[in-house]
Amino acid sequence: MSLDTVKHAADTPDSPQPWAELGLKRDEYDRVREILGRRPTGAELAMYSVMWSEHCSYKSSKVHLRQFGEQAPHSDALLVGIGEQAGVVDVGRGIAVTFKIESHNHPSYVEPYQGAATGIGGIVRDIIAMGARPVAVMDPLRFGAADHPDTRRVLPGVVAGIGGYGNCLGLPNIGGEVVFDACYQGNPLVNALCVGVMKHEDIHLAKAAGAGNKVILYGARTGGDGIGGASILASESFDSTKPSKRPAVQVGDPFQEKLLIECTLEVFAEGLVTGIQDLGAAGLSCATSELASNGSGGMRVELDTVPLRDSSLSPEEILMSESQERMCAVVEPGNVDRFLEICAKWDVIATVIGEVTDGDRLEIFWHGEQIVDVPPRTVAHEGPVYDRPRARPAWLDVLRADDPAALARPAGADELRAQVIALVSSPNQAAKSWITAQYDRYVLGNTVLAQPEDSGMIRVDEESGLGVAVATDGNGRYAKLDPYAGAQLALAEAYRNVAATGATPLAVTDCLNFGSPEDPAVMWQFAEATRGLADACRTLGTPVTGGNVSLYNQTGEAAIHPTPVVGVLGVIDDVARRTPMAFREAGQLLYLLGDTADEFGGSAWSQVVHGHLGGLPPKVDLERERLLGEILVSASRDGMIDAAHDLSDGGLVQAVVESCLKGGQGARLVVPDGLDAFTFLFSESQGRAVVAVPRSEEVRFTDMCAARGLPAARVGVVDGDAIEVQGAFTLTLDELREAHERTLPELFA
Repeated sequence: MSLDTVKHAADTPDSPQPWAELGLKRDEYDRVREILGRRPTGAELAMYSVMWSEHCSYKSSKVHLRQFGEQAPHSDALLVGIGEQAGVVDVGRGIAVTFKIESHNHPSYVEPYQGAATGIGGIVRDIIAMGARPVAVMDPLRFGAADHPDTRRVLPGVVAGIGGYGNCLGLPNIGGEVVFDACYQGNPLVNALCVGVMKHEDIHLAKAAGAGNKVILYGARTGGDGIGGASILASESFDSTKPSKRPAVQVGDPFQEKLLIECTLEVFAEGLVTGIQDLGAAGLSCATSELASNGSGGMRVELDTVPLRDSSLSPEEILMSESQERMCAVVEPGNVDRFLEICAKWDVIATVIGEVTDGDRLEIFWHGEQIVDVPPRTVAHEGPVYDRPRARPAWLDVLRADDPAALARPAGADELRAQVIALVSSPNQAAKSWITAQYDRYVLGNTVLAQPEDSGMIRVDEESGLGVAVATDGNGRYAKLDPYAGAQLALAEAYRNVAATGATPLAVTDCLNFGSPEDPAVMWQFAEATRGLADACRTLGTPVTGGNVSLYNQTGEAAIHPTPVVGVLGVIDDVARRTPMAFREAGQLLYLLGDTADEFGGSAWSQVVHGHLGGLPPKVDLERERLLGEILVSASRDGMIDAAHDLSDGGLVQAVVESCLKGGQGARLVVPDGLDAFTFLFSESQGRAVVAVPRSEEVRFTDMCAARGLPAARVGVVDGDAIEVQGAFTLTLDELREAHERTLPELFA
């Protein structure tokens, strides 16, 4: 086939082009022609199609995401915010931490192992591109019904992919979530978070500046895997048939990525790089256009110099390929030889593929003939922006009117006891150790807390003990009932989880997982969720530093529950004073912090016992969340509490069971005045935690709570080898452990 050069495109304006097959709409294709003043070449069409996809351009979400920047609370800790490859915060002692969450949802449904593995690889490269050494990963996961045959196909592959890639990189997996719900059948959510550490002066940004500077592609060779993969897969819904897009899924090599990490950190350390970009979704199309767009000039690339695994690839395929473990650096001419020398030392292929020019065009050549001549900003940053129609769904009032107050509650002590067993053994509330045992949680030796703790915690400075804690949370059931409140509840829970371990929350990253933006009901949910999250971040003083949007998570007309997953990062001055969740010391007093009300909308109890979703989610009180967080951090710092566990899905009884099993101690509980045993055990009222207080600290602790206006009720004592609810029932730890730990192995082992 003859080469479609820029000259040929100008001479053949009416030549038909496959713009629709590549995902462009007619008006988008017409706009490309208007920008260029001619029809695009095949290579240009490939670039615009992947870079203007939903996944890369955020064209349906951008109008809503702006409020995260425009309404961001002031933060002295924020060093790099939205717009770069990952956010960066100052944690003290000249140390900066970068963190970000992204999605690899659609590829993980098509090919679970590689989809999940390359999700980890991609987010790790975002972190190293900022100049940081990756120190930990996390993975919030959502699957269809636990007993569905396709979940047995998807989940084991996803878990093995995450574990296989992360373990080979030598990165501890310190947290995340696993949630099952039929709404995710056919659209699992595989979100991945990475944390990295660096000195302030080591921060690097993605830009190509300085005419004459060389553009170096280094890492793995470019192959045919992942052509249009993440960018195209994430920009369309699956039909109701089995997925057939397997060739579009990338293939990962963690050992190549490990070499890439060490090589990149060494070239950073020697000051050889003026700009850098990882190659993820949209591959070279993204890296070259974003580097040029962010820089001060243009760029010229000789595409035929790109090292290939498959010599039959066309120029369009090379530009669209999403082959993994590749990065693009901008290097001054005098530093090129040393850069290439370091790459050779690490056995990393590196090739000069172009240079920065003093013009304003991105020009790409193939064996001397020009195949791309575009303004780079129009590819990377000035794509279409849609304020799509939004409509409050008609079914919402009916759903909210289906009040869980009408559901049958346990008639007596035996039924109450049976429902506790049913709850703690349900797939969502059961132990996830069958999954987390496949991840290395302690490699590198700096993990302080890991699953199933409230947050993962990593030491970042051995001399001082300085550390960071990270938690991710999200409840699609709450968000289905009220997306505004649901997003705030996700932030509140992650904030609470970080504070429960003794760390002060600093900043937020988010992964917003929703259905098709072409559905006005979905866009209403998205608009409400982003508004809710922006408002809550402003109240709590935690700016959004970056994140990801994943749309088109639906099969046919059936969209997933709106699922904003929120990650919160906090700092702790000395990890030696962290607060674990385990009740380990007999005789310590259990205090319930916060107010408990009759709140069961979207609750785990209503789902497990009645298969019900309706009513309103628990009320959000962000000022109470802030106060609770301050109390938990102060109590940790001053040695007033030995254990803490936030209350969320499943309520008090779920938290107490987890803390007792973790510590190997039982508990005797007393229902406080004004509450019945059912509400006391199962309510999901927010802004609450249960803490274990040494008797010697009781007066000091309760005085602090009273002085700050935080309700604190003594509800029990750590004691024995059973959980006893006075006047109701007793459950031995052996019985609870068997119920709690058997579920996932029976389903998936």
